[in-house]
Amino acid sequence: MISVIIPIYKVEEFIVRCVNSLMQQTMEEVEFIFVNDATPDDSMVLLQLALNNFPERKAQVHILNHEVNLGLPAARNTGLRVATGEYIYHCDSDDYLEPDALETMYRAAKANDADIVWCDWFLSFEHNERYMKQPGYPTAYEALRGILDGRMKYNVWNKLVRRELYTQNDIWFPSGYGMGEDMTMIRLFACAGQVAYVPRAFYHYVKLNREAFTNTMSERHLSAVLHNTAETVTFLQERYGSTLDGEIGAFKLAVKYPFLIGDDWSQYRLWKNCFPEANPFISRFRQLSLRSWLLQLAALHGHYWLLWLHYKLVYKLMYGIIYK
Repeated sequence: MISVIIPIYKVEEFIVRCVNSLMQQTMEEVEFIFVNDATPDDSMVLLQLALNNFPERKAQVHILNHEVNLGLPAARNTGLRVATGEYIYHCDSDDYLEPDALETMYRAAKANDADIVWCDWFLSFEHNERYMKQPGYPTAYEALRGILDGRMKYNVWNKLVRRELYTQNDIWFPSGYGMGEDMTMIRLFACAGQVAYVPRAFYHYVKLNREAFTNTMSERHLSAVLHNTAETVTFLQERYGSTLDGEIGAFKLAVKYPFLIGDDWSQYRLWKNCFPEANPFISRFRQLSLRSWLLQLAALHGHYWLLWLHYKLVYKLMYGIIYK
């Protein structure tokens, strides 16, 4: 019924918990496709040890190996090529699931004849976590608009997708362009028919490296983001013409918004120079929080000291002390 694709690279600290959560799913008819992306640590050893505790699932497990590290999108594609399930689910190997996640989402898919089902999720820290609520939409088009204007996340790991949506529309993850690879979900929504939303959190997105919130962008990462954004926008424009121009403007703002979260002033200037054509849409799209909107206005007018102060007072306090 479901093929779960799990890329593996440098996750020895987390892989056992991930595997346990997958093997303990209440749903029986699942295949688990683990893709070893040439991980240099003991992740694969720990994976096998964990799998040995679930001999009843042995026939459902497939382990594929890359000879060299090809990156997350390529690992997802490797899994997709061999998947046989009616639906595809992606689980990152440093995260974990609630026991009834797959069964509940699959039932929602069948009840609604849905091409895509999404749910809420947890942002999990070492000693705490936040419940991350997602909106519901009656149609795939409304969900697509919600994704583009920032009301809904396009994360790959809280969505169950009919496999035919990938195969019939020739949709693959962008091999070689890891940063922003989740944008693939936008293409899938653009091609989807019925959709469904389950208002429960099943996925634990583990965020233990607090420094990751600085969102420092290397040249390689920036190149990948720009590539994936351009490919996504082209896909949407070819399919919808100018109908979604406003939402695409908001999407570009959302893509570059992480540049404002940190204490690196060069990142602030990068925000201003990246997708400048999207800046006029700041005043048109207020679906995000008032704080996010004010930060974008501050960046637009060059008040970088406000961005720096916000990071020190809000992010460092919130993720350094309250959530840790």
